Amino acid sequence: MPKVLESEEMFVNMGPQHPSTHGVLRLLLKTDGEIVEQCEPHVGYLHRCAEKIGENLNTIQFVPYTDRLDYLSSMSDNLGFCLAVEKLLGVEVPPKAQYLRVLMAELNRIASHLIAFGTYGLDIGAFTPFMWALREREVILNLFERVSGARLTYNYVRIGGVMRDIDKTFETECRKFLKEFPDKVREYHDILSYNQIFINRTKGLGYLPIDLALAYGVTGPNLRASGYSLDVRKFEPYSGYDKFQFDVPLGQGHDGQVGDCWDRYYVRIQEMAESARIVTQALDGMPTGEYWMEKFKRAPKLPKGEVYFRIENPRGELGYYLISDGREIPYRLKIRAPSFCNLSVLPEITRNVYIADVVAILGSIDIVLGEIDR
Repeated sequence: MPKVLESEEMFVNMGPQHPSTHGVLRLLLKTDGEIVEQCEPHVGYLHRCAEKIGENLNTIQFVPYTDRLDYLSSMSDNLGFCLAVEKLLGVEVPPKAQYLRVLMAELNRIASHLIAFGTYGLDIGAFTPFMWALREREVILNLFERVSGARLTYNYVRIGGVMRDIDKTFETECRKFLKEFPDKVREYHDILSYNQIFINRTKGLGYLPIDLALAYGVTGPNLRASGYSLDVRKFEPYSGYDKFQFDVPLGQGHDGQVGDCWDRYYVRIQEMAESARIVTQALDGMPTGEYWMEKFKRAPKLPKGEVYFRIENPRGELGYYLISDGREIPYRLKIRAPSFCNLSVLPEITRNVYIADVVAILGSIDIVLGEIDR
């Protein structure tokens, strides 16, 4: 009888030490040769009990802990929590503070997407994009260091406003960056976006239909790459975003389908350009006046009630749910982390792909483990 080639299923651990898992994430792969039949994400290697800590500290003390959730988007995480507390208190910060918050949040969005761009190139096998991304990100970190004294976890946005006003040097350096950045984006397109090798590795891979994305609660660039225009800054503006002009980039599509790995990558590149537009408008229209409300030197006593506030951070909809029993310390704190929901769809879009393609699909989702395992 002729010999028949038989296959054998095998379970393989990718991570938590694997560099392409972008942190301490373990992917349990069920493989048949080089084909992945099932991918199961396992989290739980980075747990810091952030929500429980928030129920044992007053609101001012907890703000620095929000830096550690999405540590690539600390400004946005600060902002979301402060806005939730301010909504519960029924206060609105001065116009200048609102503009400064938008300015920093959008600079942080660019810095975060630069890491997404650079590390994605690294995952695919291109080293130069990573170095270029760090080159531009250093300029933004220098600006953040000037106003906050830190380069990763800033604690800049405070309840009632922001830590410090910007000076002339900050504005000069920021405008110089904004003037040079469009040329840098064109370089990114030349080296990666329209690189045929990169396109072959990402085009048509990991398609995420809109209905599947919505069912799993996927938000941010991953959802917009599938063609669904959902941006909290547009449909539920906060911190004065309704005063700014910007577009919401959507996926371009390949072969009649929208929402593959290339689309998710490309939406982030476009978003960086839109964020640069917003930063320019914030600098041009910066109001005068106070940047912080003096009465929040001490932790405020929270009125009884509950509140949910959501913002658009670089990875999607970030929400804070607070319940107060009338003390300075929240009775209950729950954080809606976009990376957690975005990661949950991974088993659906990694079926029957090669093991090497799992790396490309995971990188296109752009997760941060700090907010997944809170």
